Amino acid sequence: MWLQKISLLNFKNYEEAELNFSASVNAFAGNNGAGKTNLLDAIHYLSLCKSYFNPIDSQQIKQGVEFFMIQGTFDRQGGEDVIACSLKRNQKKQFKRNKKEYQRLADHIGLFPLVMISPYDISIIIEGSEERRRFIDNVISQTDNRYLDELIIYNKNLTNRNALLRSIAQTGRYDAQLLEIYDEQLVASGNIIYEKRRVFMDSFLPVFASHYKYLTDDAEQVELVYDSQLAREDFSALLKKAVERDRVLERTTTGIHKDDLLCSVHGMPLKKFGSQGQQKSFLIALKLAQYSYLNEKKGFKPLLLLDDIFDKLDEMRITKLMQMVSHEDFGQIFITDTSSERVERIFSGIGVGLSIFEIENGTVKK
Repeated sequence: MWLQKISLLNFKNYEEAELNFSASVNAFAGNNGAGKTNLLDAIHYLSLCKSYFNPIDSQQIKQGVEFFMIQGTFDRQGGEDVIACSLKRNQKKQFKRNKKEYQRLADHIGLFPLVMISPYDISIIIEGSEERRRFIDNVISQTDNRYLDELIIYNKNLTNRNALLRSIAQTGRYDAQLLEIYDEQLVASGNIIYEKRRVFMDSFLPVFASHYKYLTDDAEQVELVYDSQLAREDFSALLKKAVERDRVLERTTTGIHKDDLLCSVHGMPLKKFGSQGQQKSFLIALKLAQYSYLNEKKGFKPLLLLDDIFDKLDEMRITKLMQMVSHEDFGQIFITDTSSERVERIFSGIGVGLSIFEIENGTVKK
């Protein structure tokens, strides 16, 4: 699968742009703020129906106008698909495949798989567990529609249970029967999600370890552990045991919404003791493992988007990374960097096709 071309209208800092891509490596070069990352985000929209960086769709509309539109043509296993996303202010986002509008955006997720590596990903390491769960959910959702549905159901049931706990605290009326119904609903979807996450991590971990080992020449010992309360105790029992605490705190304190990934280097938490280089290598290995997993499950190569990743990586790691992603195991790649000369220099010794687009204030020159 690869993206043949894309057109933008009133998207972020672009009034209008149209780009035709090569099936190998495409680089967007230009100063900070020129709009390089916005092009990656437009590609992300086409694949996953949303921005990678900002969940508020209306904030993607260029200032002073009333709508944006993105359209892209994909070559997917020999056939062409035209994907279009448009939004008018104060209206519902429209998403179409070959001119037919989706009734559920969830039906689009996974058709055009994509992996983005960005400086913003550092939140996976340094922020709370929600960021690491989001990473897991993003990977599994692109391969399993049922997972996304169960996640939506679980979050709805969690919202209902938390609302009931607040109501009990405010009114003093304890509705044990309704709480039991919410518990049963939460357990039903929670157990499915836990099992899918567990199975995913079993196959994901060896791939991650292999990528990290390659990136660092096996110089560092890292560990990634899936941590879930459900691995230690039955979900129903956990809810019953925590009910008094939940009533005091007015929220559900046990469940798969508390799952985490424990990241360590040389036995120490990566968040506190990892260098910037180690953290970045860890993140890149995570994302490359995501790529490998999607490739295996989908049976074709996802898009790989690399946003400003040369920063904070030494020359050795940059060269090894580019050698890895330019290998035949990887497909179409999009890269942003401030220096077209640096991109040319890195790829000159690797021998792959490279198209460079110079970006300046929302305009594109190839």
